Amino acid sequence: MDHVVYVDAKAKELDKLVEGVKKTIVRGAAGRKVPYGKVSVGDVLYFINNNAEGEIRAKGRVSNVFNSEKLTKPESVKLVQENQDKLQLTDKQFARWAGKRYIILIELDKVETVKPFKLDKKDYGNMDDWLPVGEIAKVRHG
Repeated sequence: MDHVVYVDAKAKELDKLVEGVKKTIVRGAAGRKVPYGKVSVGDVLYFINNNAEGEIRAKGRVSNVFNSEKLTKPESVKLVQENQDKLQLTDKQFARWAGKRYIILIELDKVETVKPFKLDKKDYGNMDDWLPVGEIAKVRHG
């Protein structure tokens, strides 16, 4: 399964992933929402900045996935803190994810740049920051 993942442009998340400084992506929510339970080892994540440039610029293969059970706020904060060396979150990002009831940690093998390409969003009316797309070829624009 291929996924399109929006990353934090202001925090230079894409650069950190490509440089290998950041090895893990985090998502969290009050409930079990995408990508909870939807990501498997071997899936490919395609990365796009959340700054409206609209181009996929890198990809990485999933090497490990952790879907938490329902967490208390202290447990959630502790889990994110314990993985901060791989997550490399800014204070603002930490505040966004730590404390959520459900945390998903997705570890990646080497992330590499790709020739930038646009995403065809016609089938995605409600744009989230994580799109399970099946095959990337189906949403590649141009």
